[in-house]
Amino acid sequence: MKRQVPFFVSFLFVSSVLGHVSYSINEEMSVASVIGRIAQDLGLDVEKLKSRKARVFFGDSREYIELNKDRGVLLIKERIDRETLCGRMIPCALQFQIILEKPIEFYRVHVEIVDINDNAPLFEKGDIKFKISESAVIGSKFDLERAVDLDVGINGLQNYILKPTDNFALKLHNQPDGSRNVEMVLKQPLDREKNEHLSLVLTAVDGGEPQLSGTMQIQITVLDANDNAPVFTKSVYNANVAENSPRGTVVTIVSASDADYGSNGRITYSIRNTLDDVRQLFEVNEHTGEVRLTGNIDYEKSNNYRINVRASDDGGLTDTCKVIVDVMDVNDNHPIINIMSETNVISEDIKSNTVVTIINIQDIDDSENGKVSCTINENIPFILQSTENNFYTLVTDSDLDRERASEYNITVICSDEGVPSLSSSVTLTLQISDVNDNAPVFERSSYEAYIVENNTPGLSIFTVKASDADWNQNARVSYILEDSSVNGVPVSSYVSVSADSGVIHAVRSFDYEQIKDFHFRVKAQDGGSPPLSSNVTVKIMIQDQNDNPPQVLYPVQTGGSLVAEMVPRSADVGYLVTKVVAVDVDSGQNAWLSYKLQKATDRALFEVGLQNGEIRTIRQVTDKDAVKQRLTVIVEDNGQPSRSATVIVNVAVADSFPEVLSEFTELTHDKEYNDNLTFYLVLALAVVSFLFITCLVVIISVKIYRWRQSRILYHSNLPVIPYYPPRYSDTLGTGTLPHVYNYEVCRTTDSRKSDCKFGRAGSQNVLIMDPSSTGTMQRIQSEKSILDEPDSPLEVRLFKF
Repeated sequence: MKRQVPFFVSFLFVSSVLGHVSYSINEEMSVASVIGRIAQDLGLDVEKLKSRKARVFFGDSREYIELNKDRGVLLIKERIDRETLCGRMIPCALQFQIILEKPIEFYRVHVEIVDINDNAPLFEKGDIKFKISESAVIGSKFDLERAVDLDVGINGLQNYILKPTDNFALKLHNQPDGSRNVEMVLKQPLDREKNEHLSLVLTAVDGGEPQLSGTMQIQITVLDANDNAPVFTKSVYNANVAENSPRGTVVTIVSASDADYGSNGRITYSIRNTLDDVRQLFEVNEHTGEVRLTGNIDYEKSNNYRINVRASDDGGLTDTCKVIVDVMDVNDNHPIINIMSETNVISEDIKSNTVVTIINIQDIDDSENGKVSCTINENIPFILQSTENNFYTLVTDSDLDRERASEYNITVICSDEGVPSLSSSVTLTLQISDVNDNAPVFERSSYEAYIVENNTPGLSIFTVKASDADWNQNARVSYILEDSSVNGVPVSSYVSVSADSGVIHAVRSFDYEQIKDFHFRVKAQDGGSPPLSSNVTVKIMIQDQNDNPPQVLYPVQTGGSLVAEMVPRSADVGYLVTKVVAVDVDSGQNAWLSYKLQKATDRALFEVGLQNGEIRTIRQVTDKDAVKQRLTVIVEDNGQPSRSATVIVNVAVADSFPEVLSEFTELTHDKEYNDNLTFYLVLALAVVSFLFITCLVVIISVKIYRWRQSRILYHSNLPVIPYYPPRYSDTLGTGTLPHVYNYEVCRTTDSRKSDCKFGRAGSQNVLIMDPSSTGTMQRIQSEKSILDEPDSPLEVRLFKF
């Protein structure tokens, strides 16, 4: 085996390199014989052949050679017979490509098949017979059958040998196509009387080592004289016939004439070719000389035929002519499209102008019928680029986006330029693999959710939802609660987020009165590598629930003393006795308060403002009205269901404090004690005893200090301040009193009874009744001692009796 390795590299297109390697091998080599070390000759590493999926591409031709990627060598896959592969074509070679992936590259390989002398010269017939007149003149020519040797060059047919040579000599004539006509020439006259039959041997020999030969027997019958041989009108006839012409088509007509008469002038035509398959494709009418088509001719197999026609008379004389038939090409072959790359999945982040695959186009027609142009379908991010030698590359024309199109069906249409044009198409399906190039996107830019206070921990509040346009793992979204704090407390102690579903759960029970709303951020993260994420703000609004009853700020309900409001007997209709002040820490309608008089000593005397809680007289106060009046006011909110609170307001109808004192000593005994009657009876006895002692002490004290106070009390005002914040205003719109009132108490030096009149706004007169008192009034001095300033008015804040 001899090897030639000229290596040429030329840049064909982006990411593809075209090289050329040549080898020479003998035909008939055994299977698995090494042709050449292709990896070494191409300068490639053996491991690259494996990783880049190197393979041999023969197109539509038979695969005689295979690639061993483990060794990096080319091997004989099937025994190669040069004569079967190429016939008489010189040189004979196999053309194929080595294709590599990632990036796509291909190399051309040219393997020349060298002929060996494995075929002996062969005659079509083992013998041939001639009838030669004895009158044949010296120099008469007799055309002989040629031998055929399928080998070429020096191994082909080289010479003929004729034995014996007593009467005949051998003459060879070289033809323009390289063949030689063999003629037997008469050199000695024949004598039928001496030898009626002659037997000669024609031997054909080649020039191979060892030399091979073939023989043919020539049987000659000596006849009487026939002195004129047939003569053709032309030595060469030319004819044209289109391929795929129907059988029986007349190709041409040959004609010969013979000057003899009778049987010696009767001409018979025959074809004497022994080469190729002429006799299977053509026939000649032995009487008319019409050359007709008897088989199917194909321009792609052979574009011309040479037919040797012989004219023989009955006397055995012959003449020959040559018919050259040129086959005209017809556009009868569709283009053949070969996808040379096995790649059918590409990444969406592939760069523009990247080679996706290589396409080889073959059309075995000739001239315009074999010129092919290819196109692909429009509106796809790919283009088809022509390179050379009927190779095309499919390259990306723009950026790909799997989210816009995950698959492309690319139809390649190839048409030749024949008339009519023939075309073929093939569809290449390309899958676009996903790249994590899209972050999760929430359905909203922000979320607001509502939850009613006093909820159960673990309650589902809301669901956030994010979608990812990517695929598979890259589109798998997980939800994460971002670290933050609410009022200094980690937000994770308020809510939690389900990583898979995005459901937000309450971790604790919320109280609207403590926190009305809060916000936090939720992050949506996909499963790509690296992961992409986005976040969204979620605001949780706590909705109020009517879970707080109203709270009464005034009058204050104390366990140790009783509060009484004084109403003079001269009070007119609409006189403001006092105001019930209450608040509700709930919100909205749950905090809208209404006031109702539930129970009263005299319902005809007082009324309560529904919205503002003001207690006013509804008729003129008379002397007949009891001094001691007890009102039960219920305060209700507007929630569903409604909640309420009750307050007891004690009212003293009197013009002076002594009158009040005598009546209210027994006030506390009016309480109802339903739970334990015996306990309250004992308690009442103890209280009465305590009050009696206390009253004695108070009376003695009053006697002692009366003479010192008489002058002071004569002009003093005795305001009583209510037990709620000064100037309390209703900011919730519940109708509570926006200001306060004062009462003045005037006492004379010579009277034990005091006058009580309604005074300016400033504070409220309140009598604090202590059940343990003896009935004597004690004063509490606020900032300065009255004894130190006898001329100053005495402001009484609390009175105990």
